Amino acid sequence: MTNVATLSKNKRSKIFEKEQLLSDYKLAWESRHASLMGRKEVFMGKAKFGIFGDGKELAQLAMAKYFQNGDFRSGYYRDQTFMFAIGQLTIKEYFAQLYAHTSVEADPASAGRLMNGHFATRALNEDGTWKDLAGLKNSSADISPTAGQMPKLLGLAYASKLYRESPGLKEIHQFSKNGNEVAWGTIGNASTSEGMFFETVNAAGVLQVPMVISIWDDAYGISVPNEYHTTKGSISEILKGLQRNDDQKGYEIFIVKGWDYEALDRTYENASRIAREEHVPVMIHVVEMTQPQGHSTSGSHERYKSKERLDWEKEHDCLVQFRKFLIESNYANAQELDLIEQEAKVFAKKEKDAAWSAFSGEIKVELKEALQLIRNAAPQSTQSQALSALAEDLSKAINPIRKDVISTVRKAIWLMRHDADQVKADLKGWYAVQQELNEERYSSHLYSQSDFSSNKVVPVPAKYDENAALVDGREILQACFDNLLESDPRFLAFGEDVGRIGDVNQAFAGLQAKHGELRVTDTGIREVTIIGQGIGAALRGLRPMAEIQYLDYIHYALMTLSDDLACLHYRTKGGQKAPLIVRTRGHRLEGVWHSGSPIGMLLNSLRGMLICVPRNMTQAAGMYNTLMHADEPALVIECLNGYRLKEKMPSNLADFKVKLGEPEVIREGQHLTVVTYGSMCRIIEEAADELKEMGIAIEIIDVQTLLPFDVNHKIVESIKKTNRVLFADEDVPGGASAYMMQKVVEEQGAYYHLDSEPATLAAKAHRPAYSSDGDYFSKPSVDDVVEKVYAMMHEADPGNFPEL
Repeated sequence: MTNVATLSKNKRSKIFEKEQLLSDYKLAWESRHASLMGRKEVFMGKAKFGIFGDGKELAQLAMAKYFQNGDFRSGYYRDQTFMFAIGQLTIKEYFAQLYAHTSVEADPASAGRLMNGHFATRALNEDGTWKDLAGLKNSSADISPTAGQMPKLLGLAYASKLYRESPGLKEIHQFSKNGNEVAWGTIGNASTSEGMFFETVNAAGVLQVPMVISIWDDAYGISVPNEYHTTKGSISEILKGLQRNDDQKGYEIFIVKGWDYEALDRTYENASRIAREEHVPVMIHVVEMTQPQGHSTSGSHERYKSKERLDWEKEHDCLVQFRKFLIESNYANAQELDLIEQEAKVFAKKEKDAAWSAFSGEIKVELKEALQLIRNAAPQSTQSQALSALAEDLSKAINPIRKDVISTVRKAIWLMRHDADQVKADLKGWYAVQQELNEERYSSHLYSQSDFSSNKVVPVPAKYDENAALVDGREILQACFDNLLESDPRFLAFGEDVGRIGDVNQAFAGLQAKHGELRVTDTGIREVTIIGQGIGAALRGLRPMAEIQYLDYIHYALMTLSDDLACLHYRTKGGQKAPLIVRTRGHRLEGVWHSGSPIGMLLNSLRGMLICVPRNMTQAAGMYNTLMHADEPALVIECLNGYRLKEKMPSNLADFKVKLGEPEVIREGQHLTVVTYGSMCRIIEEAADELKEMGIAIEIIDVQTLLPFDVNHKIVESIKKTNRVLFADEDVPGGASAYMMQKVVEEQGAYYHLDSEPATLAAKAHRPAYSSDGDYFSKPSVDDVVEKVYAMMHEADPGNFPEL
């Protein structure tokens, strides 16, 4: 481990160009003034919240110098100076995000959907196709949760390894130039206490990928000092064991002071070279940083820092030290630097004012239109005085936002509810247009809106030869994955036990030997970074399949799936996508931790992902084929007890595609509709045989996917015939069964066609007990289904179906 800060004081050999130094100084001060002004804008009520990168400017300038085209950043909300320096953020755009301007042109990172300091570059063209990422400086979209940026950092770096070492990717130049790209991560010192940081660091050391992690260390995590966060108070001290040596692979670790321009420059030059050329991960612990305005606009750091600490921070502010270096080294005099600082302040204010003018001007136009329409309607309304008062209040609003305008219009429409239609027609028409615009501004792009969306993939039915072989379900998956590996060099799969033994259920058996270790890869037990590995690789144009061995273990990765992957397309308003396929297995088995069906949790957490719940392996294969032609992330939950069940091998397995969002009627009947999915399909089918003997014919619908859910409202057509419905699954009561009921009874209007109360059948509220008895008494059994359906028919027709 090299202490570069000490080294630089003893060996100053690099000659810097004065023009570059002064340019850096100006940009640093522009960024500082943006931070200072941003805080004031929040306190003036022009923005909701602010968090800024002051005190971190110098290190970020150094990092930016060695950030090349094709490189990716995965960082956090204090990296504004870096984004300015690489030319992927302007101060005007920075303030547009602070104000929540909903225009992609104004705020390319998030179109106003994220609080300030959340940076991203637009990786996609407007039609959803990829840009030439190898020719651009790229930033993955930031998330707020501490250390949440780390898992995908691993994947961004892993992609470079694949592009360099995988022969099948050599001809793909849009995303990489022979794997020379470095993934640059940034994180605050306190956030290194998170498990995601340690897991990522360990995984990158194992994989040996070109990753540079910068730790911005200002000695605090909000009010809590380092000694409460980190053993020995130093993250680099406790990670010394990762340092590589002549005999063992590992990390290169540097320690450098955040106010030392020369040392920072040398450190990042070395880090870039090592990571880029040798594909060795590098950690840079940037110490003695400051945070002049404290953590955020939520409070003041004077509350918890001593006077001595505050005095030290003023003296060691990186811009104060940079100025001192420039003067002492005769690169500039005080007058030159005073002028640069003044110019920087003027420029930052000009950009801020322009951002505010663009943001507020758009709303003022809408406000003016709304006021005019309300005032025009008032003389003709029975509520003239109240309408005029509403308009008057709106006209006096200080720094009005869109909410103020729309809320006033809605109240005006309420007031006019007894007026003639022509009195309120213009205002209602304007409001209808605004509803559509606001749907686009605030709610669009949860899923792909491109021609590559899953709903644009044309389904292809499975075909079978006359003498189609009956094989284990896992063999159908094996043939599917073999074809995907053969036909698409971008496809790869990794996870625990996926490689050498071909996963615990043998769907990849023999495929590592056939296609190579880079295509079918074992990982450690590390669910968070398995998902991160997939997200980062997918962001760089690959088509990874990341396996979570059992659905019960997805809780480890849920935050990364929910806060990063599922909302990626939404929070960038279509600017980035990561079409990762997450493969797992769950549902019917035995015991607390191997019978997972926490579907309600997933439905509520993973909006923005597709959730596929195939009933057998043939349907799963068809879904994988569909997903490989789509550009959305998906979770596919295979039936854990279905791998050894016999299925016919389709003759068109390579072309077979399941239509996502379209249920399948797997058994017709006229008495009652049962809506279900996954392993419950077999339970319901067995129950149907029993019920048939009792004179009850149920119609069984396999929903196939829960997100999307029955997009063409096929289920309600069945209910129109049977007039009764039961929603059955293995989740806890009120979980996925309640979700399905809401979608069908409320959204599809099935309520109007029911002659009986809609019902659900779910598992017990506790997790399943062990053994076959535990399964029988914990989850819905064939007997439970029979009795539930019979009871519903008894209530409807007690004469033919007397009480059991």
